[in-house]
Amino acid sequence: MSDEATPAAGVPPTPDRDGHFAARIAEGVKLYGEGETAVRALDGVSMTFPAGQFTAIMGPSGSGKSTLMQCMAGLDRLTGGHTWLGETEITALDEKRLTQVRRDKVGFVFQAYNLVPTLTVEENITLPLDIAGRKVDRSWFDQVVDAVRMRDRLHHRPSELSGGQQQRAAAARALVARPEIVFADEPTGALDSRSGAELLAFLRRAVDEFGQTVVIVTHDPNAASHADRVLFLNDGHIVDEMEAPTAERVLDRMKTLGAQ
Repeated sequence: MSDEATPAAGVPPTPDRDGHFAARIAEGVKLYGEGETAVRALDGVSMTFPAGQFTAIMGPSGSGKSTLMQCMAGLDRLTGGHTWLGETEITALDEKRLTQVRRDKVGFVFQAYNLVPTLTVEENITLPLDIAGRKVDRSWFDQVVDAVRMRDRLHHRPSELSGGQQQRAAAARALVARPEIVFADEPTGALDSRSGAELLAFLRRAVDEFGQTVVIVTHDPNAASHADRVLFLNDGHIVDEMEAPTAERVLDRMKTLGAQ
């Protein structure tokens, strides 16, 4: 299978205004288990994620939203269908090539922070570049560090930071390598309301000022309201899409999903 793939049938034609996709999935199916007890976490999902857009993925517990993100990011493999990061189809890549593509194209922000406790904040932020053997762009590094307000914490270790500071450091780490897309799984779930709002404001700025593409999985309507659009999943299907969301509209839609 060629890395350079044309769009599969069924993928909605929604690139950005320059025709660029940050990620795509076509007829994505993910099964856990086998036979009669198999769980169909994704059931024929097709969607595009235009470059330079902020997308939130929402749905009831067990709807498939985290599975969708993990398969899109190359952290898990589909049972059937196709996924792309940029124009590279990752569906059948071997582990070595898939790791390289993730390293070059994707930034991750997780609820658990995943900072290395023995490294300073600065060392944690530059870790992806160090692993890849790439030189740090100090100008870009400074922009990112200042955007997350971590300049005075660069020489501290994670144990010396608050939860909000650790998450902002993790967000800086995700952006410092200039990935094509940043995936964030419940990034505000372990934060207080103020720290969560600061992180979401930073992700919004990353899209508006830096041209970043951001995809978050969240259960929080307030978090989703920072996005350009919200995708709603239920039982492994995308059942709705909302442009220019507000917290109130998102909450109302989630209530109807919960009743289904």
